[in-house]
This record gives sequence, structure tokens and C-alpha cells, in this order.
Amino acid sequence: MKISRSLVAVGAVAAVLAGCAPSREAYRARPVLAVAQTVPMPGAGDAADDPAIWVHLTDPTRSLIIGTNEQEGLGVYALDGSLVNYYAFGKPNNVDVRYGFPLGGRSVDIAATEDRSNDSIRVFEIDSSARSLAEISAGVLSAGMEVYGSSLYRSARGGGFYFFVGSKIGEVRQFRLTGNAGGKVEAELVRTLKLATQVEGIVADDELGHVYIGEEGRGVWKFDAEPSASAEGTLISPIGGDQPLRRRDVEGLAIHKATTETGYLIASSQGSNEYVVYTREGANDYLGTFRIARGAAIDGAEETDGIDATSGNLGPGFESGAFVAQDGHNAGGNQNFKIVPWSAIAAAFDPPLLQAE
Repeated sequence: MKISRSLVAVGAVAAVLAGCAPSREAYRARPVLAVAQTVPMPGAGDAADDPAIWVHLTDPTRSLIIGTNEQEGLGVYALDGSLVNYYAFGKPNNVDVRYGFPLGGRSVDIAATEDRSNDSIRVFEIDSSARSLAEISAGVLSAGMEVYGSSLYRSARGGGFYFFVGSKIGEVRQFRLTGNAGGKVEAELVRTLKLATQVEGIVADDELGHVYIGEEGRGVWKFDAEPSASAEGTLISPIGGDQPLRRRDVEGLAIHKATTETGYLIASSQGSNEYVVYTREGANDYLGTFRIARGAAIDGAEETDGIDATSGNLGPGFESGAFVAQDGHNAGGNQNFKIVPWSAIAAAFDPPLLQAE
């Protein structure tokens, strides 16, 4: 693991020392290129929304990208962007994965999403051999509100699995997920958080015990992710012209884990077609901004909703992991997801961001 780490942009530091707002150069977006993209969604319009990267633990080249089609289901893609499986159901918004969920005497990997068609939580088992999904929800797991945005969380303190789900009125509910005797997953409400306006992007840091919530018009909030913790959060990155999130609105959130306790929090700044990088640890200091630019074979990404990142070795070309972003204006047709090696993002910063060797 490289030990270099990016510092706050030089322009921003100079501006702080001078007692003035950071210059435009302080927030300059570094261009990176996608090396692959998923096949377009089957339907036109606003369809692709949020991706989750699942790492195959014995053969990383067989890792998957699970992406939501908010019009009708989930797509399962290989790392080259080809479609492996497709599941038509409901109106899923966000999707997330976790490993080692205890279920009926087994340990399974799961993907979970919120379904806007009936305001429920849906949980799927990931079959590593068939690279397929099978729903394991114990009936309709009602969220009890109009759902919008979600994330899984596995507590390092208590060991439990949880599902955070948000709403358009700023309410975020935390559910405990458990397996029952019939081998299905049940959900129990354990805590409610309240923000002032609409939220969507949510990501949880399992090891450090935080959950980050994007309030689309105000910025990124940080809360303790434990169910017994306070419901008070901290606005770590507000939206404004003199802030790293320069324009409305903040959408997807992702975490790249360099080590157990270090790495990066990444936010999709949909209004500026950029991705803002903060330290994962400490006070979530701003490190810089990047964008996915148009390349010779693959277009860039604009108006991104969901994002995901992993530091896991995914095989040749992705030895240091990958970053996946929804593309709201795919030049090749309907919306899709763009795939960028983490090494390309790390190298775009000076000094470079941490990456696995």
C-alpha cells in the first residue's frame, strides 16, 4: 500500500491563509477517462440510477456491478460492461452490497435496495457461481414511508447488519436486518434520523461507524451509524460557490477504503458534473475534485446520480479497484454506468491518492 496521500488543494490553502474565499482553481476538476461502460438501459429517459460493486472473493475477474433501473429493476454487469443478468421488478432506487450475512446456518453475500413501487426494502442473495441474484426478503418489508435513497451498514462494534433508507421529506430510517428460521430476511425499525429537505445519496463506513447522508440542496451530513447513537449529525460539506460542492445538488456517495481506517469519501456533485473527494478519516478534509471526461472510445459522465468505489483487486486493469458512476447523458443511447480504474483517479491528484499495489 502506497503511503503518499493527497493534501488539500494548494489554492484552497493559500486562500485560507489569506483570509479570503478559495479561487476557482482551488476546485479545478481533474479529468479521468472511463475504460469501460455498461450496456445502455432498455428504456429511455431517466432510468439508470445507482451502482454497487460486488467483489468475487476467489476470482476477482468475475466481480460484478449491480445497477438499478429505477423504471423497472436491477441489471447485473461484468467488469467489461456486458450484461450478465437482468431482473425486472418494481422501481428500485439505490442498491448496496455486503458480505457474510448469516442466514439459515450459512454465510451469504447480499444486495439490498429500496423499491419505490410499494415503499419496501428488498434483499437478494448473490450467487457467486452463477453470478445471479435471488430475492430472500421475508415477504414485503415495508419501510412505512415514501422511500428514496439507501445504504447497507455492517457494524464493527455490534456485528449486526442494518439498512438505512431515506425519503423526499428528509426522514431517514434505520432497520436491523436479520435472518429467520425459514432462511428469509426480516427488517426491524431501530432508529429515525431527520433532515430538513430531500435526501438520496447515503453511504455507511462499517469500520469507522459513520453514515453519510446527502441532503440534495444543503450538502453532506455525517452521523454515528450505530442504532443506539444520537440522532444529531454534522454538516461536513455544505453547498455553495465558495465550497467544494459548488452547485446543487449532491447525489451519490461512496467510500474508497485505502486501509482499514483510511481512504476517501466521494460525493457526486450533479450540478457541476464532478466528483468531490474528502478524507475518509478525521474531519473529512477536502482533497480535490475530478470529472469523467470524454475519451476516444467512451464518452464522459454528466448529471451523475449514484456512484460506488472499491479498493479490492478486480483483476487486470483494476488491480487497485474501480470507481463506477451513473451517466445521465450517455452519448451511445440510453443511460448507463461508466467504469474507471481507481489507479487513474489516484494518479490524477498531486500528490497521488492512496492505492493498492
